[in-house]
Amino acid sequence: MSAKINSKYVENYASEFSKEICDQYFSQKKYMTGHQIITLSPSPQVNFFIIKTIFEAWQLELEKLKSNPFFDYRDKTVHEALKEFMNVLSRTIKIERTHFEPLLIRAVLDAFELAIDPVSYYSGEFDKVPSNQINQYLKENKKYYKWHANLITNLIDKAGLEHSNQAYKDSLSNNYSNQKASLEDFKILLNSMGQVKFLDFYQILIQEESVKGQESIIESKVQIEKPKEPDTEIHEDEKNHLQQENFENFQESDDEILIEKETKTRHSNAANAAQAIDPLQAWARFETEEYSIMKGTIKELSESIGLNQRFMFTKELFDGNPDLLKHGLKSIDQCESFIEAINLINDRFVGTLKWDKNSEVVIEFLQLVFRKFDQKD
Repeated sequence: MSAKINSKYVENYASEFSKEICDQYFSQKKYMTGHQIITLSPSPQVNFFIIKTIFEAWQLELEKLKSNPFFDYRDKTVHEALKEFMNVLSRTIKIERTHFEPLLIRAVLDAFELAIDPVSYYSGEFDKVPSNQINQYLKENKKYYKWHANLITNLIDKAGLEHSNQAYKDSLSNNYSNQKASLEDFKILLNSMGQVKFLDFYQILIQEESVKGQESIIESKVQIEKPKEPDTEIHEDEKNHLQQENFENFQESDDEILIEKETKTRHSNAANAAQAIDPLQAWARFETEEYSIMKGTIKELSESIGLNQRFMFTKELFDGNPDLLKHGLKSIDQCESFIEAINLINDRFVGTLKWDKNSEVVIEFLQLVFRKFDQKD
């Protein structure tokens, strides 16, 4: 079974992670400094990649300077002066949020790639410079590599290594084959980032060969599995167990866990009359002119909800469980009408998870459901 990085999830995560960091830091300070960057996030690799990105930007500016035909930048005195100038700049880093946040996003994306696919990351590093400069480039940048550095350290000044791009890539692949079993698992490397924003390890990789088969298995389980005797509440130890499995059992189907959980609770925890959402009243409310500009813009809820909303709904409505939200959205997407969708929500979530139908977050969630079915009803 092959897998690839889920670029959509990782890019969204990088943006939201960076926003969280910047919201916190720039609420108190106007500028980011070099000293602050070193300890900015709980991930040392992200922090060092920020610095690396800053100096790469400086190198680009330097190349522009060197293109000026009126000065000899190969002169030894000029070279030494530029080196000293760079040292001075490194001690006086001062960046506003507008310019800093894109650097942080880039650093997070690079950290994901290095953790998950180090061969791809380091190959990209080789491609940044001419073949005869790769060795010097690795010498200068090895201090920034905090993960999987052993894959490239023995390539520096390696005797007999042809100074060609392909030779470096072949040696890198050979190192990876020899060291693969001892490399740190990417979940361990990335886990510290979850201190800033929840990281869903189920979403990071796409299991290409198993997606269709897994969906068929899940559908069969739904059809044949009989409801068990329901529990009257979701115990704290059960939630902790599920959260632990999310980290340790990456290969296990999250939908199977959710289906078992829902089967236990849905029949005993359906919303009573006072708690239940009235689909006709909800439709009438959202049908008003106030919401007219939002109509008909959603086809699949599971693909259209923004990252901020997904985070809010997970936290406020789905017991902090992103897998429960994910499965719920897929179930709503399978409904044929707004009324059917609201009945499903009442049956599975309102009573079970103690939703307040008049709360702002519930109303916002229902607005999205309305927008999906506006042109169907």
